[in-house]
Amino acid sequence: MNRTKILLVATIAVLLGAFFVFDLGQYFSLEYFKSQQQAINAYYEANPGYAALIFFLLYVLVTGLSLPGAAIMTLAGGAIFGLLVGTVLVSFASTLGATLAFLVSRFLLRDSVQGRFGDRLKTVNEGVKKDGAFYLFTLRLVPVIPFFVINLVMGLTPIRTVTFFVVSQVGMLLGTIVFINAGTQIAQIDSLSGILSPGLIFSFVLLGLFPLIAKKAVAVIKARKVLKPYTKPEKFDRNIVVIGGGSAGLVTSYIAAAVKAKVTLIEKHKMGGDCLNTGCVPSKALIRSAKFLAHVSRAKEFGIRSAEAAFDFSDVMERVQRVIKTIEPHDSVERYTELGVEVIEGEAKITSPYTVEVNGQTLTTRNIVVATGARPFVPPIPGIDRVDYLTSDTIWDLREQPQRLLVLGGGPIGSELTQCFARLGSQVIQVERGSTLMSREDPEISQMVMERFVAEGVDVRVEHTAKEFLLEDGKKILLCEHQGEMVRIEFDQVLVAVGRAANTRGFGLEALGVALSDRGTVEVNEYLQSNFPNIYACGDVAGPYQFTHVAAHQAWYASVNALFSGFKMFKADYSVIPWATFTDPEVARVGLNEREAKEQNIAYEVTTFGIDDLDRAIADEEAHGLVKVLTVPGKDRILGVTIAGEHAGDLIAEYVMAMRHKIGLNKVLGTIHIYPTLAEANKYVAGEWKRAHAPQGLLEWVKRFHGWRRGE
Repeated sequence: MNRTKILLVATIAVLLGAFFVFDLGQYFSLEYFKSQQQAINAYYEANPGYAALIFFLLYVLVTGLSLPGAAIMTLAGGAIFGLLVGTVLVSFASTLGATLAFLVSRFLLRDSVQGRFGDRLKTVNEGVKKDGAFYLFTLRLVPVIPFFVINLVMGLTPIRTVTFFVVSQVGMLLGTIVFINAGTQIAQIDSLSGILSPGLIFSFVLLGLFPLIAKKAVAVIKARKVLKPYTKPEKFDRNIVVIGGGSAGLVTSYIAAAVKAKVTLIEKHKMGGDCLNTGCVPSKALIRSAKFLAHVSRAKEFGIRSAEAAFDFSDVMERVQRVIKTIEPHDSVERYTELGVEVIEGEAKITSPYTVEVNGQTLTTRNIVVATGARPFVPPIPGIDRVDYLTSDTIWDLREQPQRLLVLGGGPIGSELTQCFARLGSQVIQVERGSTLMSREDPEISQMVMERFVAEGVDVRVEHTAKEFLLEDGKKILLCEHQGEMVRIEFDQVLVAVGRAANTRGFGLEALGVALSDRGTVEVNEYLQSNFPNIYACGDVAGPYQFTHVAAHQAWYASVNALFSGFKMFKADYSVIPWATFTDPEVARVGLNEREAKEQNIAYEVTTFGIDDLDRAIADEEAHGLVKVLTVPGKDRILGVTIAGEHAGDLIAEYVMAMRHKIGLNKVLGTIHIYPTLAEANKYVAGEWKRAHAPQGLLEWVKRFHGWRRGE
């Protein structure tokens, strides 16, 4: 560090030290100002020029050194100098002070920070060079970050000093006027009645509304900036063009047609999307067939001496296709055409925020909704392309049963299909790099599923990391690392089920510059808008949850917000999201589980009820599993519920409604449940909570009361 830098650091240190050592902050309080207001006003009247200069220099010093007190000084500026003079003084003083702090940060720190972290800051530097003025303006207008932090951080970036000064001057002006105006009203308070003056009330209403107004202004500026390069048509052919005919796209289109908007739905492959064709529907059809075979193998448990089921694997897979065909009309072109949706089968390409091309035709539209879903993610494991891998998209084409099926992945999709194929008679090896299957669930829930898998003959390999696929003498082999050693696993076919990737490429988003999140999904705000205000996204392509029911839930918001933007918009509500994994036992969840509550440092109580003690479960030979409820400590408010057991996906619905409508365990307990049903488990867990929170003191008095009634 050279002598100039050392001297500057020493000077700043002395000034900061003096401020805190001598408690100078006491002079920057509203109470102190009010106590000295008459004297300050008298000095200003006698020496207006000197008073303005002293105030100006003091304000520059406070902001330049990033000291607390700028807000009080702004109010004082309005009280002393009035709206016009106060605004001029504070506006220029604050900008000059901010620029001094900016220059000090740049002089002292920028070279060392850029030298040490230049590679990591490359993207930030490029963004600042391109749009630094806009970023700074947004931060000045909506101060989500304290101004002194903005000053110091901006000094580390390549933004020009002149740009910093001008943008800061303009960006802080509106906020300065609001605070100065409030200060002019504070100056008039000389009694309690002054607090209720219309002027003061208006000033503080303006202070409260300013962040909202500023946020709206930034949104408008962003929208105009991103849409500026594109010519907006004078009129539009359609209100909405929806790209993708899966759950999200179908619901978006249906809602738009229901409110009499002109909507076009474009699907390039199959109506119904993944859920109908390769996801929810086929997997549940296969699960049902596999479960029937599992029940046959358990015949003795039901009092039947023996039972057999002869089947052909290809027949089971054909049944799956039959189920798809039966449900297909629900999502068909014909049905949606009858509902008022124009359906075009073809490949869409977004050519501007207002135009979509399909089959050589250009459609103009006020809004675009991207609902293109997701696809199975295939990890770049060496050799994977040589083993003819299957995914959850392609496994439904099988007609010959694999003898040794390797399932790569221990999540919901991998686990459901693992159990299905094991029950159908395949030798299944499930490989998961984590320490447990279904890692999002609590440990005892995951363990329950894993133990069932092992009991049914699945070779579960946790803590196995796939390294390479080999072909040796016609044999397919997976090399895995397990506890530091390499393990060889032979297989006939492999199912890759390690997650899903959003479909965001190939239809114009890249060329347009639609922003993507770190997860590869379209980055959307709370209204499901992308960085283009008239381009929305919902379903798997947007996240954060990749469930069919969440896609339909989001679709309502995307459709309504697109159609009525400018009048009323709704924030997507993710407060109560349920889901289920249809293994046996089924696992269903809504809200928090213990693992998440601990990670988020949320206090909770746990209440459980073992389904093995439930009459109907015993009668059905399904006496296993549990209901686990997390509540606020000492209260019956539900934070989350996990159910593992028969029909868990159906049983969770009662708790989804309870959480959605803020119904506590006391009311669940007070609801009549039919006997004997599995749903009684929901009531019994509420009873367990009630028993644990019984008022012991009151019960002791009641005991004495009853004794007195008996004459004791």
